[in-house]
Amino acid sequence: MRSARRTVPPLLLTCLLLAGCSSVSLDTSTPSGTQSPPGASAGSGRGIAVGAGPQKHYTVQKQPAARSCHYRYLKGEPLEDPACTPGAISPAVTQTNLASTICRKGGYTSGIRPSTYVTGKEKKLNAASYGFTGRMGDAEYDHLISLQLGGDPNDYRNLWVEPADPGHRKGSGVNNEKDPVETKLHTAVCKGTVTLAAAQQAIATDWTTALSTLHLS
Repeated sequence: MRSARRTVPPLLLTCLLLAGCSSVSLDTSTPSGTQSPPGASAGSGRGIAVGAGPQKHYTVQKQPAARSCHYRYLKGEPLEDPACTPGAISPAVTQTNLASTICRKGGYTSGIRPSTYVTGKEKKLNAASYGFTGRMGDAEYDHLISLQLGGDPNDYRNLWVEPADPGHRKGSGVNNEKDPVETKLHTAVCKGTVTLAAAQQAIATDWTTALSTLHLS
């Protein structure tokens, strides 16, 4: 055994020692568990896209190809095509700054809305995307995740031409059942009854069931 040790070249011994040190170094630098990055769980379970947020100057956004989007209907109520309009949230609104954004007194949405010059053009383009042929005055260019719930103001993924509700009188203007749902969700978020992310997820999934899903109806 003594002679065997003497036959190991010093250079080889040095390499073995260095290799051992290298492996220890790699092991100690690897975390023992995987942690999500800060803010990774702030969004919805479905992974709602994050848009650009409020802009000083909005530009007309490109819309999906003509007739590539298809409405769904639940008990006669129109729903968006999730492939074309999955929803998008604003990075400017978070659970920690509700008091200074969507829940502040004096309003928040009026200061971040795109101009009608921009949305008017987008609405016509989006109507072509959905193959909408009804009266434009009775259809709302709707934020799927409303501005009062932190929806992105001008991301094409968060806007769609929403047809009028069943029984709506033609020519009477925009009046649909989704708006009261948005208001009730906003109230619940600002009261702390539900989280912002939960409300965003619920309305992006199906606005007709959002309240019941969150036990608010």
